[in-house]
Amino acid sequence: MKKINLLLVALLGLAAVTAHASIANAEKLIMIYTAQAKNVNADYAGPTVADGKFFFNRKIKLGNGKEMACASCHTANPADSGKNVVTHKSIKPLSPAVNAQRFADFEKVEAKFTEHCIEIIGSDCTAAEKASYITYLLTEKTPTPKK
Repeated sequence: MKKINLLLVALLGLAAVTAHASIANAEKLIMIYTAQAKNVNADYAGPTVADGKFFFNRKIKLGNGKEMACASCHTANPADSGKNVVTHKSIKPLSPAVNAQRFADFEKVEAKFTEHCIEIIGSDCTAAEKASYITYLLTEKTPTPKK
């Protein structure tokens, strides 16, 4: 029994460290994108939760006439699992507080930003948009309770 308790404590500690590392990586990305945004616009005041939330929920009309937003696949709460509206594949939560792997790989984050921004917006997202988007995701920590 004592071994099981020690194992449980170790696993919970590892999960907490992993989640913290994901949040730390997200914060590093915010700093990188903020610096890039300031290089483009010296007057850039920095990322905001409000701008990130607006970006996440902003509906964009696609060429086929349908409207899409990040929330279309990722749900209105980034701490919840989502579902791709085309493939119907499950998507892990965007919130690094819930999904410890979300910001684990910087190159993958940038590749996904490029892929999805071009696919939905029609061009790459700006560094300012990326910084605010991640800033918003850091505030969403609680999945929606199941009914």
